[in-house]
Amino acid sequence: MKETFADRLKAAMEQRGLKQVDLIREAEQAGVKLGKSHMSQYVSGKTIPRSGVLHFLAKTLQVSPAWLEGREEPADYSSASDIYQNDKSESSGGRAMRTFKKSSKLDNVLYDVRGPVVDEAARMEADGTSVLKLNIGNPAPFGFRTPDEVIYDMRRQLTDCEGYSDARGLFSARKAIMQYAQIKQIPNVNMEDIYTGNGVSELINISMSALLDDGDEILIPSPDYPLWTACATLAGGKVVHYVCDEQSDWYPDMDDIRGKITDRTKAIVLINPNNPTGALYPREVLLEIVKIAREHQLMIFSDEIYDRLVMDGEKHVSIASLAPDLFCVTYSGLSKSHMIAGFRIGWMILSGNKNMARDYIEGLNMLSNMRLCSNVPAQSIVQTALGGHQSVEGYIVPGGRIYEQREYIYNAINDIPGLSAVKPKAAFYIFPRIDVNKFNITNDEQFALDLLRDKKILIIHGGGFNWKQPDHFRIVYLPRIEVLKDAMTKIGDFLSYYQQ
Repeated sequence: MKETFADRLKAAMEQRGLKQVDLIREAEQAGVKLGKSHMSQYVSGKTIPRSGVLHFLAKTLQVSPAWLEGREEPADYSSASDIYQNDKSESSGGRAMRTFKKSSKLDNVLYDVRGPVVDEAARMEADGTSVLKLNIGNPAPFGFRTPDEVIYDMRRQLTDCEGYSDARGLFSARKAIMQYAQIKQIPNVNMEDIYTGNGVSELINISMSALLDDGDEILIPSPDYPLWTACATLAGGKVVHYVCDEQSDWYPDMDDIRGKITDRTKAIVLINPNNPTGALYPREVLLEIVKIAREHQLMIFSDEIYDRLVMDGEKHVSIASLAPDLFCVTYSGLSKSHMIAGFRIGWMILSGNKNMARDYIEGLNMLSNMRLCSNVPAQSIVQTALGGHQSVEGYIVPGGRIYEQREYIYNAINDIPGLSAVKPKAAFYIFPRIDVNKFNITNDEQFALDLLRDKKILIIHGGGFNWKQPDHFRIVYLPRIEVLKDAMTKIGDFLSYYQQ
């Protein structure tokens, strides 16, 4: 029988006289992120590590990575150790091999939307297993197509998009975005206040890098879209998570926000409509946040990428429209509202009191210039996409796909014993609560892994969104209802016997 990664890992550990705790300690000293839960999963054969951890384990155990993975003969430890030693001497002339570690700036950076559970799904797919991916908001695989007019206009303009644009973006794109800002009643916005990017993700990274010095604090919601926390951490900032209250439709807890502001707090981040909860913040909630920001002179960063995916007759309000005296940065794009996630086109809008952020804006310009410009062909269709008929409107009303799928998933989740959920009002995510006492769940990542291996369904655990308790997970409800029905049947069956 073919040896598994776990078999060889345990053999190498035994030969070297090392325990799990020894490897965890070595990893900490080497700056490699390797927790107790991950290590136990590797030893038990529940998952295999990513490349960086695999190479660390191989180096520490003095075997080759290929042997440890089970891809390389011979199968006995001693020979594998010889291979390691031979490779080391041949590649470095008998000297100890130089190794290159990742930057220590990445030590506390996590992005589990594409993390260990997703890696395990990829491994399963490589082995021929079909996996239903309810982990990422990617419309294309589920039959949501880019509007024909958008494709047509991009084709017509491709020959004009071969060179770089202005660092901020094409004039036509920024003009359309400026007009969109006017419709959203965002004040004091000129052409130079608009920056296009390769998706909002790139612009978040630029924004955090331009703002934060080591130790500067920034308020970010929990749960959050984890890129915010990752980028702020990478920039050297200290992320302080404020709680969103499930009992209050996932609205921000104002008392919690106030209690976490210090002299080092520079800004507050808002994700509205919210990912992962699907919450939509009403005007009165936004006014409370503006009041707090005004009291403490905070910058406001507002991620509004789902602003056109609002249901139930509700209306999205941009917080920048309520804060003309504060400096605000508002983010949006076409990936979700126009179902063109792969085109990578987003933007940010600077508004309000720009006098208080002159130096910061200089930093934004510097970083924008360094990457030359964003995707020019994608910029060329912004004007087309933002104007005229909006095809997404047909999805979010009764009878439309997103609306009906939202209705189904909400009812189906609440019908499963041990699960409950707040009804999302926007976007295409739902964030169910798990009765952890019923299932004895202490590790939500392990729950996601067990569901994946047992039912071939990929979800993201709540911890992937910086939610501190192991009692939530996110489902993307983009698949058609018949696919969602099959998924919910499998999840219900899984929970009928699951115990952690």
